[in-house]
Amino acid sequence: MADARSSAREKQAQHRLLAHPSCHEKCGVFGIYAPTHDVARLSYFGLYALQHRGQESAGIAVGHNGKIEYHTGMGLVSTVFDEETIERLRGQVALGHVRYSTTGTTSAANAQPLIGEHRSGPFAIGHNGNLVNTFHLREQLSEEGVEFSSTTDTEVILRLIEQSSAPSLELAIAEAMHRMQGAYSLGIMVPDRIIAVRDPHGVRPLCIGRLNNDGWVISSESCALHVIGARFVREVEPGQIVTFSKSGMEAIQVFEPERKAMCIFEFIYFARPDSHIYGRNIYTTRQRMGNLLAQQAPADADLVIPVPESGIPHAVGYAEVSGIPYGQGFIKNRYIHRTFITPDQRLRDLGVHIKLAPLKEAIAGKRLVVVDDSIVRGTTTGPEISLLREAGAREVHLRINCPPLRYPCFYGIDTSTQEELIAARMTVEEIRDHLGADSLEYLTMPNLVKAVGLPKNNFCTACFDARYPIPIPEAVKISKAMLETEDVK
Repeated sequence: MADARSSAREKQAQHRLLAHPSCHEKCGVFGIYAPTHDVARLSYFGLYALQHRGQESAGIAVGHNGKIEYHTGMGLVSTVFDEETIERLRGQVALGHVRYSTTGTTSAANAQPLIGEHRSGPFAIGHNGNLVNTFHLREQLSEEGVEFSSTTDTEVILRLIEQSSAPSLELAIAEAMHRMQGAYSLGIMVPDRIIAVRDPHGVRPLCIGRLNNDGWVISSESCALHVIGARFVREVEPGQIVTFSKSGMEAIQVFEPERKAMCIFEFIYFARPDSHIYGRNIYTTRQRMGNLLAQQAPADADLVIPVPESGIPHAVGYAEVSGIPYGQGFIKNRYIHRTFITPDQRLRDLGVHIKLAPLKEAIAGKRLVVVDDSIVRGTTTGPEISLLREAGAREVHLRINCPPLRYPCFYGIDTSTQEELIAARMTVEEIRDHLGADSLEYLTMPNLVKAVGLPKNNFCTACFDARYPIPIPEAVKISKAMLETEDVK
């Protein structure tokens, strides 16, 4: 009977989360310890550099004299903060966060950083990733009387830390890490120090920077370091807690190094082109992908064009090796991010027309190689090809710089259910016919790995081959499907 009641409670907990399905997210974390600097302003510009990792909400918390002040809001960094707000956030340490909710409705309650209280004092937390045992942990905490005010797994992590009786925050974090399963790169701030935390597999990126020899920075990507004049030091190692304070940098290895499993999609799409991961520059890595794709899948064409913006370095690489001229076939509306004005049905039906416009004079009568980073559902690629046909393209040869996406991600990036992934339902030839392309080729896994230049075992490639480095509970696999079903209704 007790087991039945527990099972029922777990289903209820899952239903509560599914009713607000925003716990699967891709985000950006930025933290700084620099007593002689305007940490809130530097965090603002750091978040600006990480805006591509999240456009739903933004927030900054600062610490000073044992207290934490913070400001969060919905929208882009530039709309959440103004000069008056930045002036008010004074301190010696700061933590910033940008959030991208992949499914479900937006909610101010889910904006980060979140603020908690441990026995050692107040703290703020920001998270990039996704726990696969969120439902189980939330149910356990609820049975202990813990109440939740948001629907993110970030709050579950916060409550784990709050409930710990460990004398220091670092020890409380270590305790929580032993209960957490999944992908997590965390920035945690207390009034006198900043803390970086990374899961044992290092699924999501997190790096360390030095600011003028008197400050320390943590960031989801290295591109944010350059913006504020910081220099790259190293990446946070998987399984590490790294603390930055007046004592300098102190690292605790909570878990002995396991198999690294960095998300390889960071190299294909997510990371900004000027970032470095594993010592590799993202832009040149993508360019090498295009080089290898041109060797692997040549096309008899007149012009190579990218699907902007992410397809640009891939297309440059393809043109470089193929000898086919590179050009622009689309103009992207750079001001289309997340709008709070809902388009009417006519505009909604136009879909991709709002974001992309074909350059008719450049493509009319030409045979095109169209290079893109990936195809997920296929719902935008078909209309893009139609736009090119309408503009007079004679042939459209589609080249994709990764293998077919056939499996969902459970580690913080929404790639939908397997049923919605077009490559899980169709062969390459069927996809080509469905999209209306004259030919379609994907970069092979060996060439993808060769382009990055590191062993395949360093990466998570589960979205291509279902080899999940962190076991996925069956209930989570089911809930993913349920979540997507509810969201579609």
